[in-house]
Amino acid sequence: MTAPTIPASESVRQKQPAQQSNQPEQPRRKHDRLITRDMALVMLATFCFMSSNMLANPIVAGYAESLGADGMLMGAVAGSMSFISLFCRPIAGNLSDKTSKRTLVAVGTVLYFAAGLLYYFANSPIMLIMARVINGVGFACCSVCLATWMSLLLPIRHMGAGMGLYGTMNALAMAVGPAFGIRTQKYIGYRLTFLSSLVLAAIMLIATLMVKNGGQPVRKKQTSISATKKHRFSIRSILEPRVVPLSLTFMMFAIAYFANQSFIVNYVQSRHLPVSSDLFFMFYAVALLVLRLGLRDLFDSKGFRFWLTVCSLGMLAMLACMTFLFNDWMLLLAAIFTAVGYGLMSSVTQAQAVVIAGRERSGIANSTYYAGIDLGMSVGPFVGGLVYGRLSAVWFYPVFMLAMPVAWLIYLLCVKRVSR
Repeated sequence: MTAPTIPASESVRQKQPAQQSNQPEQPRRKHDRLITRDMALVMLATFCFMSSNMLANPIVAGYAESLGADGMLMGAVAGSMSFISLFCRPIAGNLSDKTSKRTLVAVGTVLYFAAGLLYYFANSPIMLIMARVINGVGFACCSVCLATWMSLLLPIRHMGAGMGLYGTMNALAMAVGPAFGIRTQKYIGYRLTFLSSLVLAAIMLIATLMVKNGGQPVRKKQTSISATKKHRFSIRSILEPRVVPLSLTFMMFAIAYFANQSFIVNYVQSRHLPVSSDLFFMFYAVALLVLRLGLRDLFDSKGFRFWLTVCSLGMLAMLACMTFLFNDWMLLLAAIFTAVGYGLMSSVTQAQAVVIAGRERSGIANSTYYAGIDLGMSVGPFVGGLVYGRLSAVWFYPVFMLAMPVAWLIYLLCVKRVSR
């Protein structure tokens, strides 16, 4: 029996003097840390980016109405950002795997500034649509690049926990942003509220420039055959096929979540419930923060099917709580179940997407994952409007329970790819 071959690099390490063995210890410990200086700055940039974005979502339709838009045009203004982002995200994902993440995030931030100024000077719904289009392009660049940047800074064994913390920043921003936008608009009006969002964009740009690791692309060694094909267009240049089932599975969670986000105020008003609907997102953010910090070690030890089961039950429980909503305590329970459902599923899906695709295609993997969110942001409110307009309000949430069996059907049809 032949002895196992020891790699040259390993034999060199074994021959190093004992006195030098202490030197690599510090870098290894630093590399294995879950939160580093660069990661903290990327998470700060993420929080500012998502807060600025979410600030606009609950008030832009009202702004359009104040400029003379009817109901259909209000919907077009509100939905145009996610629609544009859906098509721009694959391009941004492809670019993020080929160039510096810092550069693309900076470009996205400049687009945010341009959109913020257009919001401020808008005098018609058409100008608002232009602002939303620019906002959507910037949103596509920043969301994909920041998520990819974060994944490159993480040790692979901490990918689940790290992306869970990254998702926590998104979740907090999705609660703080809308609350800030609604409250600020009441005191200083639409225009100054949108102008104030530029402060968040400025903080985001400063944090981005302070990150030491600029997020250079991870390169694979290319053979002469692959080198001749690198300029040839294929679906893999804009989407990661192995992540598509994940994206579609998560899309069903997003449809239910964003339908609730869009119509929770109307639902409470139509049923004359003694509930403060604006508290839902604050309850949700706190619950999600506690869950992600408390369960972060489980993200890397439990499989995707385990989390899909838990999160599906969470979403069904949330929809049931909203169906039988009667006070703020029930709203708190619904928010907690939303954190268990949509909140945890977003982190699990994003981490699984990066693991499946590998670091060298993490940008396209993230863009494919975010495509599911974009579709959910577009389809959820649209279907919610149809249900709200044609059925009794009491049936609004039970209808969206159908999304969970569909999510499981997608998973079971593609289980080998999703669980790889």
